[in-house]
Amino acid sequence: MEFKNNVTRLLNSKKIPYRIHTYDYDAGIHSATEVAEAIGLPPAQVFKTLVVLADQPNHKPMLVVVPGPETLDLKALARAVGIKRARMASHDQAEALTGLQTGGISPLALINRGFSVYLDHRALAFETIAVSAGQRGANVELPVQALIKLVGARVIRL
Repeated sequence: MEFKNNVTRLLNSKKIPYRIHTYDYDAGIHSATEVAEAIGLPPAQVFKTLVVLADQPNHKPMLVVVPGPETLDLKALARAVGIKRARMASHDQAEALTGLQTGGISPLALINRGFSVYLDHRALAFETIAVSAGQRGANVELPVQALIKLVGARVIRL
């Protein structure tokens, strides 16, 4: 069965090579480390997308893409993007802002939707990384450089 959604259609239209990895979200596979195990990739190569809000008015919500096993250092993020403070969006806020369910939030599904995208520099250690394919139970593995270019990500040290 071929997996198709807006993310795969976008990648196909841009002729970007990718692999879809599916897993059973409903079976309790939720953390990026569990996803990595389920799809057979090293945890450090499976990245999660976090929705982060700045403490400043008129600052766009941020999508911060970090290695699955890592915890986002909000102070390091704030320093890297030049804001005073950043905070994680709640599950409800993340879903309301993105229109996607947590566990399925993907920068690839949110291109041109007003988000600033930041990618942890550790992604550069890999030729390909896996990120959510825009829905729960599916990750897409694609070249790091293609991801950066497609979503306009800024690579930062976190």
